[in-house]
Amino acid sequence: MSRYHQNWGVTGHEWAIQHLARSLNAGRLRHAYLFTGPAGVGKTTLALAMAMAVNCIDDHARPCGVCRPCTLIAREKHADVSILRADEGALKIEQVRNMVQTLSLRPVEARYRVVILRRFNEATPQAMDALLKTLEEPPPYVLLLITADSADRLLPTIRSRCQPLNLRPIAPMQVREALIFNHNLDPEGAALLAQLSGGRMGWAIRAVTDGDMQSRRTDWLQQLEDALDQDRVKRFALAENLSSTKNRGDLPEVLELWLSYWRDALLLSSHASTPIVNRDRRHSLDQIARALSADQALNVLQAVRRTARMLDQNVNARLAMEVLMLDLPRLRLYQAPPG
Repeated sequence: MSRYHQNWGVTGHEWAIQHLARSLNAGRLRHAYLFTGPAGVGKTTLALAMAMAVNCIDDHARPCGVCRPCTLIAREKHADVSILRADEGALKIEQVRNMVQTLSLRPVEARYRVVILRRFNEATPQAMDALLKTLEEPPPYVLLLITADSADRLLPTIRSRCQPLNLRPIAPMQVREALIFNHNLDPEGAALLAQLSGGRMGWAIRAVTDGDMQSRRTDWLQQLEDALDQDRVKRFALAENLSSTKNRGDLPEVLELWLSYWRDALLLSSHASTPIVNRDRRHSLDQIARALSADQALNVLQAVRRTARMLDQNVNARLAMEVLMLDLPRLRLYQAPPG
């Protein structure tokens, strides 16, 4: 099975690859799969690899990665494989309806017409409804691959008609090795990114390829630390900015980052031996750990987690963020001395 894992081009998630490869080889493919897990964990990467595997023309190494279908799918250029992405924050009913219409047509050259529906937990209820009939009566040549950060916001009728695969973060060591061997990072830089990624390979790759990602991370953490010493008016202004139409799509990633930050604060305040993730913010985290008890740090961590859960349940984003702002402690953090 290691040969299949290598050909799939996915770091980690061996159990999921093994399950999918066995189903494919045994001819027991389901018509719809639901890949869940935190943002950047590798859901879309696995979905693309699955699209390659079902349409690869090399029956001995599916996916081979070098045949025409594999190379076109990897470049997102195959006529029979499409990725449906959110348009301005959420998948709309028109997008899903247009996609459903194309599924009535047989594949042009592939075995399967594959559609990857990204972040479907953010689709409107009407868009989810529009997909139901296809899930209930799918054409035999159609494969639907749905990704979602969480299954909680999906309609129960959607969940029940898909084979679920929940992807969890992988070991940071796996991320580090992949960054060194596949992206030519030096060991020290790879180790830092692997730790910051929290085991999310997709996040680590974006950090390497997206020059603005690290600056966004720094900005989001600075906004959090600044808010600790701000009054309610300024905190609510931050909540309004983060939940605006322009920034709403980033909110799950912001909260995931803030979760890791307060998890670090809890580790330090409880004197745990587990390494922290945000090592570059150690000076601020040490101040928080001295000012707050472990119970207080845990309360903030739970407040951030509760906010993320509220957004998954389609609660008004601005209201949820304002409540979180009220739950943050009042602290003044001092900058680390230069050098």
